[in-house]
This record gives sequence, structure tokens and C-alpha cells, in this order.
Amino acid sequence: RVEADPPPHLLVLFGSLVCAAPVFLFQIINNYVEGTPGGARDKASPSGLHFRDSKRKVDYVLAYHYRRRLARDEPGAAAPGPRRGSASVALVSNGGTGKGRAEPQQQQQQQQQQQQQQDDGRRALREWPGLPGLEVLELSPLDALEEERRLQREEYERNLLEAGLEIEKDPENKSQGLSFVRIHAPWQVLSREAELLKIKMPTKKMYEITEEKGILKTLNEIWCKLTEPLQPQVPQQENTKMKTLSYPFSREKIYLYNIQDKDTFFDNATRSRIVREILKRTSTKARNTMGIGTLIANNVYDAAYPLHDGEYEGQNDDMNERKLLYQEWARYGVFYKFQPIDLIRKYFGEKIGLYFAWLGLYTGFLIPSSVVGIIVFLYGCITIESDIPSKEMCDQRNAFTMCPLCDKFCDYWNLSSACATARASHLFDNPATVFFSIFMALWATMFLEQWKRLQMRLSYFWDLTGLEEEEEHPRPEYENKLLQKKLKNKNITTENSNENEKKLTWNDRMPGYAANFGLILFMIMLTFSAVFGVIVYRITTAAALSFSTNEITRSNVRVTVTATAVIINLVVVLILDEIYGAVAKWLTEIEIPKTEKTFEERLILKAFLLKFVNSYASIFYVAFFKGRFVGRPGRYVYVFEGYRMEECAPGGCLMELCIQLSIIMLGKQLIQNNLFEIGIPKLKKLFRKLKDERTVLKEMDTNQSKEPQQWDLDYILEPFTGLTPEYMEMIIQFGFVTLFVASFPLAPVFALLNNIIEVRLDAKKFVTELRRPDTVREKDIGIWYNILSVIGKLSVIINAFVIAVTSDFIPRLMYQYAYSQNGTMHGFINHTLSYFNVSQLKAGTQPENSLFAQEVSLCRFKDYREPPWSPHQYEFSKQYWAVLSARLAFVILFQNLVMFLSVLVDWMIPDIPKDISEQIKKEKRVLVDFFLKEEHEKLKLIESFIARDKRKRRSGTKSRRTRAASFSQCHRSPKGSFTSFSSQHTVV
Repeated sequence: RVEADPPPHLLVLFGSLVCAAPVFLFQIINNYVEGTPGGARDKASPSGLHFRDSKRKVDYVLAYHYRRRLARDEPGAAAPGPRRGSASVALVSNGGTGKGRAEPQQQQQQQQQQQQQQDDGRRALREWPGLPGLEVLELSPLDALEEERRLQREEYERNLLEAGLEIEKDPENKSQGLSFVRIHAPWQVLSREAELLKIKMPTKKMYEITEEKGILKTLNEIWCKLTEPLQPQVPQQENTKMKTLSYPFSREKIYLYNIQDKDTFFDNATRSRIVREILKRTSTKARNTMGIGTLIANNVYDAAYPLHDGEYEGQNDDMNERKLLYQEWARYGVFYKFQPIDLIRKYFGEKIGLYFAWLGLYTGFLIPSSVVGIIVFLYGCITIESDIPSKEMCDQRNAFTMCPLCDKFCDYWNLSSACATARASHLFDNPATVFFSIFMALWATMFLEQWKRLQMRLSYFWDLTGLEEEEEHPRPEYENKLLQKKLKNKNITTENSNENEKKLTWNDRMPGYAANFGLILFMIMLTFSAVFGVIVYRITTAAALSFSTNEITRSNVRVTVTATAVIINLVVVLILDEIYGAVAKWLTEIEIPKTEKTFEERLILKAFLLKFVNSYASIFYVAFFKGRFVGRPGRYVYVFEGYRMEECAPGGCLMELCIQLSIIMLGKQLIQNNLFEIGIPKLKKLFRKLKDERTVLKEMDTNQSKEPQQWDLDYILEPFTGLTPEYMEMIIQFGFVTLFVASFPLAPVFALLNNIIEVRLDAKKFVTELRRPDTVREKDIGIWYNILSVIGKLSVIINAFVIAVTSDFIPRLMYQYAYSQNGTMHGFINHTLSYFNVSQLKAGTQPENSLFAQEVSLCRFKDYREPPWSPHQYEFSKQYWAVLSARLAFVILFQNLVMFLSVLVDWMIPDIPKDISEQIKKEKRVLVDFFLKEEHEKLKLIESFIARDKRKRRSGTKSRRTRAASFSQCHRSPKGSFTSFSSQHTVV
């Protein structure tokens, strides 16, 4: 239906498609393996992993939602059926679908382009009158956008076909729905791309691995026998003493490789990786899109993913790698078994394999630290009855009358009432804590060294040695920003502008950097504000509860305030963690990094900084600031009018630090790492499934098979978004285990219990809840190792200050060896308490209606100050300066000692195991010998051909001489009829 004078946007629409229509018609007929509307699913592969011919594997799947244009001339029509006749030419409008407002210059360019396309459209309508099946319709903006996406899909799929891939599509026989494009890579494409990507493949050559000898071999055999029940029941290499020699794939040297079957030479992970690389670099002219990432970002496709190897559970007896991983790795019932790291690497790729190898090593290293932590805790329990300072504090005969804890409403109190707190503090504040801090610093160093060795061992066996950095494709956001810059500067023709158009400069990114700096600073201040808000809550709540007439409430003020404040702090930490994760991602996006690797590194740094501050801000406050700025009786420091700064408990702040650390650590592990990690993916999966079912119920397809295929099942799963959340929660936990371990020796125990569940939880998520990730070859864990190293070094300094400043270890040591008359701890409590004359309290701050038994003239408070009868009353005493000097000296001594021991451990343990270093050298020698041998055999083969050729020529000459009498002239062979092997091989 062609109007006499069609609207301009229809002319634009038709003109943009005149050239594409014939090509599209040809591709539909010849290049697509597309099913018919009826019975398409009946012919599908039974396993759901192959094309309908049940021969070609589905290496990759593209999914998209389509929406058919509604018939405007049928008012009552709801959902039209399949398209009639040969109306295969689609009409797309280029106008009216732009997002936002363009710059004036861009508007002028768009108008010129639209005018040109209008002219093309008019000319096409004149040249193609009465084209059969063509129906020109005026499209709504939504229909035009859908048609534009359809055209982009068709162009992209044509380009994939030109790249050599084979495609199978679902028929679009409903008004709207979900459709899949299945992709298969034939041998020619796989071999070509494997050579370009320099993928190492196994050759025919195998060589023997040199085994350890002597006592190490005996210990290794004993260990293997003891741990045999813990080994997963997965297929192992038949001969573990032999290793296949690998070499980057080359089509010219194809005779080197052990190719028994071309269909199975490249495993599924490698095939999907190759197809992904083609998808990433295949472009379309529409909107200058580059790769599948840009198309997904523009909603042309919904998802792109490789298929899982079938179902992980079911009645069928067919065993696949996914089912094997589920049975031997991803179930809580096999928590005691080792991880099948090689199978994980084979199925998910090296990057994910390295993560689980690191997590397994970290969990294993937590076992000795947990044992030592339990021993330190038990030591505190055993020696609690013999601890003299806690005995003196609990002895009611000492009658230490303490100054009021608040103004006006708090009474004097006896120190013996804080007996329980003092006894509990000894469980963590004892001499064994110092030893445990040194042990954990060395433990962190040994863990990192052992990981470097394991990483090198895995690199050798996984053929990652010598892995080169692959050239990464730019991110879609980077390309869009660069395109906008080119359009903006199109009229500028200077040399500098031409150079700058090829990349984004510092000036282009300056707004993003400024926003990053400002918002990160704001978020850190927000965290400090939240901590300050909790402090204000503690102060005001303590004051309010002190007014209570209930004796039980007044006696439990400190416990109530501490418990509720820690819970509030935990909730704030969990909420801010989720906010900071989203903010860090947004800040990284506005920076516009060029590649995915750069994007990931910057995101990790921002997220770690924000989450580190959020998780540890309140702990740092309790450890190093609480009780340091209280003042003294008669001259207290007030936050608001009438509210004094909070003090530490009589037994010190270490017990409160322990409570704060344990609740935040356990709360994050239980709620964030486990409940959120289990619940949120299940809710997302349920929501996606209900959404798709609702779409299907609107229009049932009677021809559709009830049994879903593998690509249907995988589409319902949650998409894989990277390993950053998994690493992040473990790194934060590593900080809890190492940074403040002096205050909570049981932290490694709870971390170990969490990680035993975490390994299986992550495994189950990867096997059952997530789509199969793209395999990525990585030879290390990247920036995460640097973060671990920084935390390990920071833990030495923090634990030194915790022992010196927060605990009473240094004051006790100083008293015993400098001030005690008999070299014991008797009299330590009295030594740490100063005197204050209650008559010098400010007016209005004295206790009202004091119920204290006797008249009080002097009260005590914890500090090293001169008594009221001294000429320099209430000033810091000599003992204060002596203890302060001893604390600083301990920090310096402890830090240098532990750093020296860490460097010593680092030096003693080589980064590369000796046997692996020798094997790498041996592999190079074997590779050279293998090449020389193959070339020698090829040369011998060539020489045999040459010798046989010469023998044939001699025999031919003799036979011609015997027949010379019968012929009048010599019989010459026609030129070019036969070319000797010698000439062929000379050219070669």
C-alpha cells in the first residue's frame, strides 16, 4: 500500500533497505539452517546439544526477544499469525528513535542524512513499482525500533556466516516471544582461529616427568595413601608419570598434533572460546557496532552464552562433565573431599580454576591457624584462675571506689562489680596473644609464598607458561564515546585532532575522574558519619538507661548498649556494602576504561577501598580511638551538651573489640556471604522463569515440544557476572583473620567453618545456578595477589598497635619488671588507678541522691596521673611517659622482627618449585628434539621420494634405448606432463 506522497520517515525507511533487501532474501534461502514453522522442535536434537541433524555441536547460543508488528488495518486483531507470501523485506525507520537530544551540529548532520535517504526512498519507489509482496506501512516508534534491531541481527548473522560459522535459527511464528540462534564452528574455522589465538594443543609427543626422590618421595606416597578416601572420583590421567607435550596450534605443522577425531580434538570449552572471539570482533555497519557486547548493550540480543554439557541431575544414565562435577564437587555431602581442580579448569576455564585452587589452598591453610587459635584460647581459659590482676579486681576487700560514669545521675561504684568483664578479657588479653600475632604474620607470608608455588605448578601442568597477553577488544561504552567524539570534532581538521580522535585523552576522561574523586571521598565520609552516628547512639542510650529506676536496667547498661550498637553497626555495614558495590561499578563506567581487563582492575580497587573502609571503620574506632579522648574527672570531654565521650570498660577495650569484630565477621559471613548468595540468585531465576511463562501463556504454540532444550534451560539461569564478588568476600575475610587477630584468636576457626560451606556453595552456584561462563586463560589471579600482599604487611603494623595500645600487655610488663617490689603482678590494679578529689567535681555533675555505703572523699579512675596532693595534680605522671615509650618501642621492635622473619621466609621458599623449574627446562629441550626429529623424518621421506623418482627415470631411459631401432626419433614427454618430486621438494 504505497501512498501518493509518502511521509518523509517512510522514504528514509525504504531508502535505507533497498540495498539490503536482495541480500537478505538470498541469505534466507541459501545460508540459514532455519526450521519450518510446523514441527520445528520435533526435529531438534534429542540431547539439546546439537543442530537438528544431530551431528554438528552447538558451540554458542544467542538469545533475543522479538515482537511482530501489529496489523493496524485490523482493529480487532490481537496477534497475527505468520507472515503471508513473500513479504520478506523489512521496513525500518531511521528517524524518531534517537535517545536524548543531539547537539545542533549532530542534528544538522542527521537532517542531511535523512534528506539523502528520503531521495533514495523516492527513487527506489519509482524504480521498484509493484514489487510483489511489498507492503509499505507507517510504523510506530516502537515498531520502528524493533525493525531496526531485527535488521541489525540479520546483518550480524550474515557477517557470522561470512566468517565461516554455521547458524541454526528458531522460526518466529508468534506475535512475540523468545528465539535462539545456535552457532556451530566447523573444523576450518576452529583451526584458523586456534592458530590466530595461539592456543596450545597436545602433540603426539609424551615425555616422562621427573619424580622426587628420597624422603620426599616416601612422604608423598604416604600422604597419597592417607588421603585416598578424600580424593574425588573423577577420571584421572592413566599414566601420571607422563605429560603430553603441548605447542601453539599451527595448520602448517598439523602433522605434529595428536588428531584422532577432528570433532573432539578441540574440547567444548575451547570451541566456545573460539566462537566468542569471533562474536566479539564481528561488526555491523548499523550504528557502527563492534561485537556481541555492543549488541547486547543495545538490546539487539538479550544474551550470548555457551551451553552446559547437559543436565546435572536426572533419570538418564548419560554421564557428562557437569553431572560429574555436581556429584563429586558441588554437593554439601562431599565437603570432606578435595576439589577436582583439573576437571574444574577443563569445564570452566583457567581463570575460574585458579580461583577455586586459591580458595582451596586458603581454606587448607586455615586449619593450622585454627588449631593454634584454639590453643591460645584454651590457654586463656586455663590460666584465668591464676591471673593476679583479675583476682585483685574481683576481690571485694580491695574496695576500689570508682568515679561516676556519667554526670548527675550515676553513682559511685566498686571496681569489683566489673569482675566478669575482667575475667573475660583475660581469655584474649594474655601473653599467648603476642605469640599468636607473630604466628599469623608468618602464616600470611607462608600462605602467599605457597600460593605462588602452587600457581606456578598449575601453570606448568595447564600449559600456561609463556602465555602472552591477548589483545583485548574495546568495550562498547568506549566505542560509543569515541564515536561521539569523532562526530563532534568532524569539522576540525588539525593534525592533533586527527591523532586524538583515535583514542580518548585525559581531557575526555577528566569529568569522570573528578566525579570519582569527589564521590569516593563522599562515600568514605558517609562511612565515618555512620560510625559517628553509632557512637552518638551509644552515648545517648547509655545516658538514657542511667536515668531508669529499674536496678537491673541500670546494672546492665554497658552490655545492652554494646550489643544493640554492634547489631545496628552490622546492619549499616551490610546496607552500605550493597550501595558501595553499585556505586563503584557506576564510577568505573563513567571513567570509560578501554578494555574489560582495565575495567575490572579499576572496579576492584574502588570496591575494595570502599568496602574495606566500611567493614573496618567501626573496628578501628574501638581499637585505637575509644577511651583515648575522654578527659578526666572534673574536666571531661563532651560530644553534645551534657553527653560525655564514652569510656572503655574497666577491663579495657580489647574485650569490646573482640565482640565488635566477631559479630561483624560472623554477621557478614552468615547473612551476606551465605543467605544473600543462596537467596538472591534463586529469586532472580524464579522471577525470570515466571516472566517467560507469562509470555508463553499469552499465546500458546501447539507445535512446540513440551520438553525444553538445553539452550532453554540455560537461558533461565543467572548470567555469570565475574569473579569479583567471590574474591571480594574472601579478601575481606582474610582481613578479619589477619588484621585484628590479636583481639580475636578464634577468627580463623569461624573463617574455616565458613569456607568449608563457601567452597561447596560457590561450586553449586557455578554448576546449577549460573550459565556456563566463557573460558578465559589466565596465568595468575591478577591484582588480588597485590591486595593480599598489602593486607599481610598492614596486619603486622595493626597487630603491633593492638598489642601495644589496646591491650594491657605493655603496662603489665612494665609493672612487673620496673615497678613491682617483688617481681610479681600483685598491686597492678592499684598502680593503674589514679586518685581524684570529689570536691573538685564541677557544680551540677555530682551524683544526686547517692546510695553509696560510705562517705566518698576520693574516687579512682583508670589513668596514669598525679594525685590531688601532688604539686602538679592531675597531670600525666612519669609512669605514663614510661609506659608510652615502652609501647612505641614495642611497636618498632615487633614490626621489624616480624618483617625480618617474613622476608626470611620469603627468601627461604623459592617462588618456583625446583622440580617444576627443571621440568620447564626439560620441556623446552624435548620440544626442540621433537621438532628436529619430525623435520629429520620429513627430510628422509623427501629423500626417499627423490631416490624412487631417479630410479624410475633410469628404468625409463633403458627401456627407451631398447626400443630405439623401432622408432625413428626419441620420444619426448610433453612439457609439464610430469614434475619430479625433487623439484617439488626443492620449492618446499
